Amino acid sequence: MRWNSFLYKMFSSDLAMDLGTANTLVHARGRGIILNEPSVVSISKETGQLLAVGATAKAMYGKTPDRINVIRPMKDGVIADFDSTRLMIEYFIRTSQIKRISLKPKIVIGVPSGITQVEKRAVIDAALGAGVREVNLVEEPMAAAVGTGMPVGESCGNLIVDIGGGTTEVAIISMYATAYVESIRVAGDEMDEAIVRYMRQKHNLDIGIFEGERVKMNIGSAYPLEGRIKMKVFGRDIVSGIPGSVVFNDEEAREAMEEPVNAIFAAVRKAIENTTPEFAMDISSRGIVLAGGGSLIKGLGKALTRDLQIPVYRSKDPLTSVARGAGVVLENWDTYKRVAIN
Repeated sequence: MRWNSFLYKMFSSDLAMDLGTANTLVHARGRGIILNEPSVVSISKETGQLLAVGATAKAMYGKTPDRINVIRPMKDGVIADFDSTRLMIEYFIRTSQIKRISLKPKIVIGVPSGITQVEKRAVIDAALGAGVREVNLVEEPMAAAVGTGMPVGESCGNLIVDIGGGTTEVAIISMYATAYVESIRVAGDEMDEAIVRYMRQKHNLDIGIFEGERVKMNIGSAYPLEGRIKMKVFGRDIVSGIPGSVVFNDEEAREAMEEPVNAIFAAVRKAIENTTPEFAMDISSRGIVLAGGGSLIKGLGKALTRDLQIPVYRSKDPLTSVARGAGVVLENWDTYKRVAIN
């Protein structure tokens, strides 16, 4: 058995993956994060052939002829299009392999804590169909907590808020387990969509979802900024039907994103209200840690601190927290295998 294990380590490139709604990240054993690409694929409608993946496919979004389909195969953190997801995973795995002689890899994949059994099966089947030999799933808030260096093995309350593209995961973690966890399907995508709706309603400008994302990333905020910032937003004028643009500022962006941001704050508040007094005391003294790309919204920590009167910290490099944590689980399997959910 030990000899077999040695051979696998020698001739396989085991991977950890954050299979996200917005982006997919891959961690390779011994090499760290080697891939970070948008979760977008371009497929020929005529042949079913995969044409492009990641940033190249994202650049095609809304700009292709009818014979080409550009798809975001993940929705709310889970598989919305099975075949496209399998092709995407297969491409990322193939891209990650560097060994001339390579056995099928083992993979650890971060998934939302609210995932159903059917959705779990879909992720596992997609990965197996892409050519891996063993699939292990770990809940995203646990992976994020491990990735940020929180003491998940200690008997203390660690509150992690992982704001991704499709889901926000709020979890209290202690002794390698989640004492409380809630997954809400409100996150970065809903903020983008809220900005798109706002532009239509207030400025009669129809913008694409990725233009909404650009607005969020550049001037989106959850707390009043010290100075006003603004940007030009491009789209199609709803009245005239011709290309148009408006100058959009941070105050408007904050107003547009208010509903999804408040939903996230409500989920965090609910977690604290539903935990034990002992955990509440730990959280009050240790604070709340934010992870995930959504935590990069300007002033989010300040607004949450104002709302809850609890210190809030953002993890270092929050975009990679889940992938780094899944990588730690992969590379220290004997210690962390207890956090796997299947």
